[in-house]
Amino acid sequence: MVLQLFPVWAVLLSLLAFFQPALFVLLKGQIVPLLTVIMLAMGLTLTPRDFSNVMKNAKALGTGVLLQFLIMPIAAWLVAKLFGFDADLTVGMLLVGSVAGGTASNVMCYLAKGDTALSISMTAISTLIGVFLTPVLVASLIGQSVDVPVQPMLISLVQVVFAPVAIGVIVNVLSPRWVRKAEPLLPYVSMIAIVMIIAIVVALNAGKLAEVGGVVALAVILHNSIGLTLGYGVTALLGFDRKVCRTIAFEVGLQNSGLATALAMKFFTPVAALPGTLFSVWHNISGSLLAGYWSRKPLEGDVDAGKTTTVGQSG
Repeated sequence: MVLQLFPVWAVLLSLLAFFQPALFVLLKGQIVPLLTVIMLAMGLTLTPRDFSNVMKNAKALGTGVLLQFLIMPIAAWLVAKLFGFDADLTVGMLLVGSVAGGTASNVMCYLAKGDTALSISMTAISTLIGVFLTPVLVASLIGQSVDVPVQPMLISLVQVVFAPVAIGVIVNVLSPRWVRKAEPLLPYVSMIAIVMIIAIVVALNAGKLAEVGGVVALAVILHNSIGLTLGYGVTALLGFDRKVCRTIAFEVGLQNSGLATALAMKFFTPVAALPGTLFSVWHNISGSLLAGYWSRKPLEGDVDAGKTTTVGQSG
């Protein structure tokens, strides 16, 4: 129940941070460490098998990862142009669009009766690929109006994403019993960390939120909706069964917005972190609603019913 109420905690703490920003402003330097904790927790849930078994459903995985880094960055750029965002907000939208899928997608996929193992593999692979692709995509799409520090971002992503995930996997291999004991606590650790990140960014942007928060929220909702819709629609047109379509829809539409927020704070401005902050709240709400709807919809009737291939056994 506590985890299911994640959007509620995020909204409540955001309101506290908005009206009492002094409680969180001094924690600005903790955003990157908090994100590192989230990525370590993700790594602890993975094993080498999650990566080695990827090729068992290579077509679905490849399609999902391709759509992840094609639909969301382009959609972010188009939405930013549609709303006439300035350079800071445009960078923020592009960061959200160019990062990997978020771990929330794994939970939503499970609730929606999707292919959870495929979801975990997609999140892991897109996270590793995103270490290199995210700064390149942002630099390519933003143009010359903003100086994007590609090399520092790349180094930071290796430190904040690749290293913690790798350490988590290694610990899982070396001490699986310890990890199994700690595993029930990991979602709570991740939830607390991301809610704190959201609150800190809200506190730092309290004044700006009052000015443009509503417009940015609309942009974020549109961006998320495009990802979920095209993630499902394109894979359905390509002939994948509904279970895989649901899985890829969540992987494409639910971003690692905590990472986007941290990168915005470290390399750009607090304003650039606004889209990631609002996305963190919204995609958990939209994902929960869609997962609840799909969980009540039977999967029978697929053209390829009974042929869905899973990747590994974890998740």
